[in-house]
Amino acid sequence: MADATRARILRGIARAGEAPLPELVLRTEAHKLRDIMADKPGRTSVGPGRRAALDYGADPLKEDERQFLREVAALLDSHRRAGEFRRLAIFAEPRTLGLLRTILPAALRRLVCRETAANLLKVPPQELPPLLLRHLDPLA
Repeated sequence: MADATRARILRGIARAGEAPLPELVLRTEAHKLRDIMADKPGRTSVGPGRRAALDYGADPLKEDERQFLREVAALLDSHRRAGEFRRLAIFAEPRTLGLLRTILPAALRRLVCRETAANLLKVPPQELPPLLLRHLDPLA
């Protein structure tokens, strides 16, 4: 489960009557555009005695989000290489899900069994298993 600043990674889903399984939560600092723009990209020389301001090459907030999702993907891929899972279900807000599709390495994308455009980050841990099972049971 992910959005622009937080990801919850579950290693499995507890069935009814079982204790909730531990989860890994990754967070990045939520940046505001004015904070990012405060770190001006600088100036460059464009000719003898002439200088020009450098411009950002991309949307700074989107690039910040991409960097966070690259870190999430790298962590997931390291667990994949260690053989810790065979299937991956992704639940993320729609924009984040779209970015993840472009960031996930091919080997990790092959393990994706479900993609759902839904932000479940605020769902309490005790309510999460039945909600996820409703989405995943047809895959069993």
